[in-house]
Amino acid sequence: MCGGIAIGKLSVYRKEDSPVRCAKADDTEAELERFAKARDMAERQLAALREKAQRQAGAAGAAIFEVHQMMLKDPEYTDAVTGMISSGGVNAEYAVAAVGEHFAEMFAAMDEAYMRERAADVKDISSRVNAVLRGTVQRQPKEKGPVILLADDLAPGETVQLDKSLVLSFVTRRGSTGSHTAILARAMNIPALAGVDFPEGGEEEPEGKTGIVDGYGGVLYIDPDGETLKKFKSLQKEEEEQTRLLQEMRGKENITPDGRKIDLCANISGVADVEDAIAGDAGGIGLFRSEFLYLESAGYPDEETQFAAYRTVAEKMKGKRVVIRTMDIGADKQADYFGIGKEANPAMGYRAIRICLDRRELFKTQLRAIYRAGVYGAVAVMFPMIISMAEIRQIKAIIAEVKAELEREGIPYGRDIKTGIMIETPAAVMISDQLAEEVDFFSVGTNDLTQYTLAIDRQNPMLDHIYDPHHEAVLRMIRIAVENGHKRGCRVGICGELAADTTMTETFLRMGVDELSVAPSMILKVREKIRNTDLSAGRDGTAGAAE
Repeated sequence: MCGGIAIGKLSVYRKEDSPVRCAKADDTEAELERFAKARDMAERQLAALREKAQRQAGAAGAAIFEVHQMMLKDPEYTDAVTGMISSGGVNAEYAVAAVGEHFAEMFAAMDEAYMRERAADVKDISSRVNAVLRGTVQRQPKEKGPVILLADDLAPGETVQLDKSLVLSFVTRRGSTGSHTAILARAMNIPALAGVDFPEGGEEEPEGKTGIVDGYGGVLYIDPDGETLKKFKSLQKEEEEQTRLLQEMRGKENITPDGRKIDLCANISGVADVEDAIAGDAGGIGLFRSEFLYLESAGYPDEETQFAAYRTVAEKMKGKRVVIRTMDIGADKQADYFGIGKEANPAMGYRAIRICLDRRELFKTQLRAIYRAGVYGAVAVMFPMIISMAEIRQIKAIIAEVKAELEREGIPYGRDIKTGIMIETPAAVMISDQLAEEVDFFSVGTNDLTQYTLAIDRQNPMLDHIYDPHHEAVLRMIRIAVENGHKRGCRVGICGELAADTTMTETFLRMGVDELSVAPSMILKVREKIRNTDLSAGRDGTAGAAE
């Protein structure tokens, strides 16, 4: 579900896929060559789609096709296809389809959500290679004018290739709010629905009928009555006016009517996302999730690879602060080559700083890259999953080693890099007075803090109804961290999802939070809320002191 309202004619998008048949290959070398050429062509197509996605959907869209390019070049995938052609003596189309299905089933069976999502990716790249082999071309909507597109499913490539001027919205039977297609829809600012069972064929055939997509309520209206149509046209006008008003926030200060200022930064998951942060008017990068460099790699990324990524972000932000969180691998973010193995309770298991302190050389490689990047911008480093002062002492000792090594090797490094920690465990909250003596800043990770405070696994859908980030216990935890940090001159920010919840903005301002770091798309909305929150008035509207 992607927010927004669309009103227009409905058009059904039907793919013309036919089953892939297994055929004996008379010349396996010829089939291997066909596969190699098709894979090369698919790579070129993905490169072009990545560029188009960058223009239409920004970094979030481009990153999807980067993942597809990496998977297409993965030796395990290509070796499996060529091996099936060679040993099985089958046609290239069948080998690609069979290997794609095998890998998709393997990913779908994995415990980690991130890896399960790769099942759709491997299906997409296999379909693309087979489309090249078979010479099939994507259809376009039948309607000449803008339409609401109905489809069984849409691959990311199909979504980007659609003429945006002809598509008001799209609705699919399959997919979810977290799918790549949904991500693209949000990035392209197109209202979209997934998992909607619309009719097809017979008297109820929706083709050509008027439709309404309510991206907020998650409803598709087919051939609505006059009253419903009037209601949604009015809501659509209100939405357009709100968008216009939000754009007026660009370039303005994050300051309340009574003069309270707060920093407003962006959360990013990779180099590509920095363009979204800049476009969103971020005051800096409050959270660079460096673990995605590891998740998107077939092996441990080396120092030069990491240095290049961190340096690029630092340079692009042109002096604005960039907070790089050291890798938060583990729990729901697993990379097979780490060899962590299955854990009974991964959310509380071998993850984040625990891995780093156990595998010191791995940690030092990342720290060397971060400190070297500090020469090119206002870089800061932040450590996740902290629970003790002993961890801080170990981290500081390793940082000292890294600096000494760089000094001996004559390699320039940032000498004034600020250090901070994530406050995401109750333990860190309860000793935050001591931790504040040792670091320059705190960043509250509300997602994990809520999980650990309430003893609720946030990955368990059976507990969604009681997972409450607004719980008084969670808010008290945040308040304690803010108060203890400020008493010792330590800045305190919030970078979890709660930071973008505008119903909580006033609460955080009254607590004295110094910074909110949110998704780039939320910056202007949060800024508007800040600029319209008068802290000189009490909650009942009367004058009163801030809490």
